Amino acid sequence: MRKSFSEKVISIVVRIPKGRTLSYKEVARRAGNEKAARAVGNILNKYYQNCVRNKKPAIPCHRVIRSDGKIGGYAMGKKEKMKLLKKETAHSKGADSL
Repeated sequence: MRKSFSEKVISIVVRIPKGRTLSYKEVARRAGNEKAARAVGNILNKYYQNCVRNKKPAIPCHRVIRSDGKIGGYAMGKKEKMKLLKKETAHSKGADSL
């Protein structure tokens, strides 16, 4: 059975290691449609909201950033996203992008 684009996005994002990032565009490319970067953001937001609603563990969507290197959006706010990324980078070796 073939995975949907959304399933591919989630599968890619859960595998991003601590201290590393991917751009929305790169996630979209790896999922099969490099022009769907905005869709990646929407998918991550909906998935995160669903996790909160159903009290499930959230995926590390804070590790997905804009392709220009800026932080991008985050359901808990940009400050929280930056805090999480800095914390993970401080505790990891080689915090370069994938």
